[in-house]
Amino acid sequence: MKIPFTKMHGLGNDFVVIDRVNNSFNLSAEQIRYLSDRHFGIGCDQVLLIDPPSDPAVEFDYRIFNIDGEEVEHCGNGARCFASYVHDKGLTRSNPILVKTVNRILELAIDEQGEVSVDMGPPDFSPAMIPFKSESRELQYSRQLEINGESLTVSFSALTMGNPHAVLLVEDLDKSAVKDIGRALGSHPDFPAGVNVGFMQILAEDEIALRVFERGSGETLACGTGACAAVATGCLLGRLGDTVKVHLPGGQLKIHWPRQQQDDGPDNQASIIMTGPTTTVYEGTIEL
Repeated sequence: MKIPFTKMHGLGNDFVVIDRVNNSFNLSAEQIRYLSDRHFGIGCDQVLLIDPPSDPAVEFDYRIFNIDGEEVEHCGNGARCFASYVHDKGLTRSNPILVKTVNRILELAIDEQGEVSVDMGPPDFSPAMIPFKSESRELQYSRQLEINGESLTVSFSALTMGNPHAVLLVEDLDKSAVKDIGRALGSHPDFPAGVNVGFMQILAEDEIALRVFERGSGETLACGTGACAAVATGCLLGRLGDTVKVHLPGGQLKIHWPRQQQDDGPDNQASIIMTGPTTTVYEGTIEL
């Protein structure tokens, strides 16, 4: 069968976007892996499916698949591309747009400059919700990793933005072993569903640099949920303010987390708002 697709990216975090509202077909995990392959398929960090709504409260279902063919819970950069796609293709005139992932409803809004803001919901630091094996909720945890035959103890914060994140505070991002630590911590048995691993260097109260080793994909040029997780962590450590510019290898995001009270801590239930650009690269068809 021939599948129409659109190639998009948000700050270099790239996606194959497929409309299943107007095209009815199923895709296997093997086909997802083929579409994602940069040598034999189209190539992307994730495949995004636009599906008819399964809930009357939303306009679309938003499904996300990693390059290994596994469905995941959330992708912030993908959500921005999703909003631009359905708006540009005339699938909706709504603004904001309500969409449903496997575990939450997202509100996507497009401004006059074409940038998209996503209501990402509040972060959750509860170990059971991440999921993460810990007897109590802490702001920082330590685990021992085996890297290249040597033991290394790392400290990190753990939380979920609808998908699991571990955030490490580093002094020099360029000298951080993102691949080695990301792979080792990302597959640690205390994260039974795996974890995205972020490396954050704080530049100022309103500015950070960030690299993210994503579960199932490796290091990407940008990670929207990772940016939200890093800013939430920095806020709780008393190092960041409400609005933060996040420098990622692919560009910049603006993350805003309003603090309801100074002592809210990890129980702050305010939603994090992520804002950034999207780009449509090209369209085509591929035979599966």
